[in-house]
Amino acid sequence: MSATHNVQVTTGAEVLHMSIELSYKSWKLGFAVGLGHSPRIRTIAGGGYKALVHEIRLAKVRFKLPKDTPVRSCYEAGPHGFHPHRCLLELGIENVVVDSSSIEMSRRKKRAKSDRLDASKLATMLVRWHLGDKKTWRVVNVPSIADEDRRQLHRELISLKKERTKHVNCMKSLLFAAGFGARIDRTLPQQLEKLHQLANRPLPTNLYQRLLREFERWSLVNKQINDIDTERVRRIRTEQSPQGDMVRSLLSLRAVGENSAWLLVQEVFGWREIKNRRQLGGLAGLSPTPYNSGDSKREQGISKAGNTRLRGILVELAWSWLRYQPNSALTLWYKARFAAGNSRLRRIGIVALARKLFVALWKYVDRGELPEGAETVPWAQKLGVKEDQAT
Repeated sequence: MSATHNVQVTTGAEVLHMSIELSYKSWKLGFAVGLGHSPRIRTIAGGGYKALVHEIRLAKVRFKLPKDTPVRSCYEAGPHGFHPHRCLLELGIENVVVDSSSIEMSRRKKRAKSDRLDASKLATMLVRWHLGDKKTWRVVNVPSIADEDRRQLHRELISLKKERTKHVNCMKSLLFAAGFGARIDRTLPQQLEKLHQLANRPLPTNLYQRLLREFERWSLVNKQINDIDTERVRRIRTEQSPQGDMVRSLLSLRAVGENSAWLLVQEVFGWREIKNRRQLGGLAGLSPTPYNSGDSKREQGISKAGNTRLRGILVELAWSWLRYQPNSALTLWYKARFAAGNSRLRRIGIVALARKLFVALWKYVDRGELPEGAETVPWAQKLGVKEDQAT
């Protein structure tokens, strides 16, 4: 039965399957019309869509397909983002973006790695996926251009805060190595002028100049952070959109601040179509990874394969939830299960609480189900806005 099916797929192909192995300088294209033969491999310059259309035309001639044969393509999600996906759709090519971590691998040994082999394997797996083998890989949910653009604000803010910490640590390290200490704030230049060592020696000239330049970079980053914070508060107050309503709805819960509310909406709730709690856990990398082999069974912890920003904010939010929502059902569950344990057990429990809280917030935003026992406050109070000024 299965052999007959394979023969039909191999000889009666009506679709051209194309895989793309992306890199900055060149793209490897893999063409296949079915199973049972080696894909046709071609190389074009990176971003060469005219060359790609030409290679598709040649592939149809090679496989003796009509000119109007539909083309299905795939590529792995990576640094190129979703721009190739949108360009392929504009060319009339049905495309899917594949989660590279979900691609099945041989357990016998680590396979050889090259762009040619990757393109060949992706082409074969694309055929299998369209034939109904949905366990071959997982497809990435591609956001719209507007949804993707809305994520830039908080992602830039996260990056700038990391950069600010880097500048602060650099200045503290330079001062400490020279035997000095100072408070890193706007008064640092005045502090540097007054610093002296035990022998009444001032800061060395080159070190002093380097610290001033580092301070200028810190000041610029700090200004940009304040500007983005101000812009985000303005959008939360005034934006009339489904995403804006979701952010304000989350802010009405105690323990949920503007950082967590904004990130949860822009990364997940504002545009993703979530079907169940398992998808939520996998998205945040909070899914369990059990190991079962014969009589050996153990838990290996969470997968950590999801959105790093999302997982980090959820863990912080879980700790905040314990403090500001002491009477909620989630807090009482945590206290009953983990509060009496040691520090390691409490840290394990906070991850479990983060997953449960994520599901509860999704139900609250999606269905209006308030988490059991949770308290609410006017969202405008958290932004320092009077109620009559809130919109």
